[in-house]
Amino acid sequence: MASNEPTSKPAVVIVGAGPAGLALAIELGSRAVPCLVLERDARAGYAPRAKTTHTRTREHLRRWGIADRLAAASPFGVDYPSHVLFVTRLAGPCIARFEHAGNYSPERDERYSEHSQWIPQYKLEKVLRDHALSLPSVTLQFGQEFLSCAQLQNAVQVRVRDTGTGAERTLETDYLVGADGGRSSVRKQIGATMCGSAALSHNYNTIFRAPGLANAHPHGPAVMYWQINADVPSLIGPMDQNDLWFFMPTMLPPNVSFTNEQLLQMIRRSTGIDLPYEILSSDVWVARRLLADRYSSGRVFLIGDACHLHPPFGGFGMNMGVADAVDLGWKMAAVLQNWGGSILLDSYELERRQAHELVLNEAATNHSHLPNNLYQAGLEELSSHGAALRHQVAELIRRTKSAEFNALGIVLGYRYENSPIIINDANAADWKQSRDYRPSAAPGCLAPHHWLVDGRSLYDLFGSGFTLLLLGDVGGADVEAAQRDSEHSGVPLMIVRLPDAALAKRYQATRVLIRPDQ
Repeated sequence: MASNEPTSKPAVVIVGAGPAGLALAIELGSRAVPCLVLERDARAGYAPRAKTTHTRTREHLRRWGIADRLAAASPFGVDYPSHVLFVTRLAGPCIARFEHAGNYSPERDERYSEHSQWIPQYKLEKVLRDHALSLPSVTLQFGQEFLSCAQLQNAVQVRVRDTGTGAERTLETDYLVGADGGRSSVRKQIGATMCGSAALSHNYNTIFRAPGLANAHPHGPAVMYWQINADVPSLIGPMDQNDLWFFMPTMLPPNVSFTNEQLLQMIRRSTGIDLPYEILSSDVWVARRLLADRYSSGRVFLIGDACHLHPPFGGFGMNMGVADAVDLGWKMAAVLQNWGGSILLDSYELERRQAHELVLNEAATNHSHLPNNLYQAGLEELSSHGAALRHQVAELIRRTKSAEFNALGIVLGYRYENSPIIINDANAADWKQSRDYRPSAAPGCLAPHHWLVDGRSLYDLFGSGFTLLLLGDVGGADVEAAQRDSEHSGVPLMIVRLPDAALAKRYQATRVLIRPDQ
């Protein structure tokens, strides 16, 4: 595992080297902010915590120059069919199917610069980790356990223990960020409390080797199969090369545990297919709907699962953590580099809490219809009665699950309202929250995307700081004044001129100011 010594005092100490912590390190490191990432565990093993990398996360990877590396790491190729099928069992009838779910298709789409990707989280983490280590101002240290912190007037003292030697040390930093998951020690240190539903359901996550299973059922390739039967209602699907699959029985009794032999029997019963399966890992997970009552205290901040937890249905969790890191990262860099005031950091929670609440509600709705809730007695009968039941359930599935697999409006379409750093001066009436993504140039929305005639993405023209987008044949004293103000204040500003009437119509403006997070 990577471990190196920082060459200078870290401006930011990040606890946790999952996707959120690594994303924050990259956002800061790409802006030459010295940061140190501390991770207690080796973060090795088969069990992925997520498998969906959303379009927005991949757009951040594109901004960092590593989206192509993630595509290359895809275990089945980026053009693998992203279908989601609902079946009685893998060996049984198909009830419903969602083809090309989740915007995984690599075909160019005007609405975004990068498609989603089905990939185990451990492969995403490797891409992020490798890139973080390539940045001179980023240091990663594994086997380091966060113990406590104490805030001074202009710094934070962080006490850390080496898990190998037991030796303790104290670090000093400008800011401390907890990216240390649902059981966050940093969150406990600042006295923040998680509020909401702590146990919506108990479920099991099993990773197993299944030689021949991909070709042993009649339904064709997909990323996920929902098995709706009375024996073992569950989700199952391919995860990685070498015949690695995941198996997820849902809505189990609390405190349940299974031996490997019991899990093998459950896989055989649920699928109706008997093969020489091999259990690689298994653990219980609990679906929760929780939000921290605050995301910061002084110079200590929380991102990712440390401040929000929601059911994984829709694949929002890990992606929201990356988005938290981007929002906090550019603002922290601005403060540390003296082109943003410290009050800028107050906007982090005000903006991100809105997105978290939206996603919490969406994920909880998706969770309310699991295989257990969809089953009806007689569903597996190979008779006219069984066929009629399957038709009824298929209609229920289409009505209740379509939003889960077509959620681009949630991924790209939320808006930061009432933020202290966004002036709501135009186009606000055009915006409406919808599961169907409708690009909007209303202040606080993601800048509408556009493919240029030379094949580049509009986003590729944006700078690492602010971008002033001039659309059409425009200029004048105000543009020159903006340039002078940028130079005087040190606020990084790139001016991009695009004589594109169609783009001006889309943005409903000739001058558009884009933040560092697009």
